[in-house]
Amino acid sequence: MKHIRFAAIALAGLLALPALAQQPKLSSLCPTCGIVQSVQAEKREGEGGAMGIVGGAVIGGLLGNQVGGGTGKTLATVGGAVGGGYLGNEAQKKLTSKTVWVTQVKMKDGSIRPFETAAQPAWTSGKVVRVNDQGQLVPLK
Repeated sequence: MKHIRFAAIALAGLLALPALAQQPKLSSLCPTCGIVQSVQAEKREGEGGAMGIVGGAVIGGLLGNQVGGGTGKTLATVGGAVGGGYLGNEAQKKLTSKTVWVTQVKMKDGSIRPFETAAQPAWTSGKVVRVNDQGQLVPLK
C-alpha cells in the first residue's frame, strides 16, 4: 500500500515538472511585465439612482393610497412612497450590477497588482503579460 502511495506522489510530481519548467523568472521579464497569479470573476453591485427611487416611490405611493381612509390613507400613501423609493433604489442596484474579471499580476519588482477587465481575459494563471501605456494588460506569447 505504501508503494502505491509513493508511486502516485512521484507521478504527480513528474506531471508538474513541465509546468514548473515553463514558468519564466521574474528577473528575465521586461520592466512593465509580470506573471499572472490568478484570474477571478467578481460580482459588483450597481449604482442606485433617481430613476429607481422616483419610480419606486410613485408605485409605492399609489399602492399605499389604496389602503385605509382618512389619516390612515395619508400615512399609508407616505409610507408606501418611502418604502417604494427604497425598494426602487435597491432594484436599480441589482439591475445595474455587473461582473468584472480581476487579474492579480506579480510584477518584475515583486509587487502584486490587480487589474480589472469587463470581459473574461485571454490569459490564465502562469502566463506572462505586459502593462501597456494605458495601464491595461496585454498578453505575451
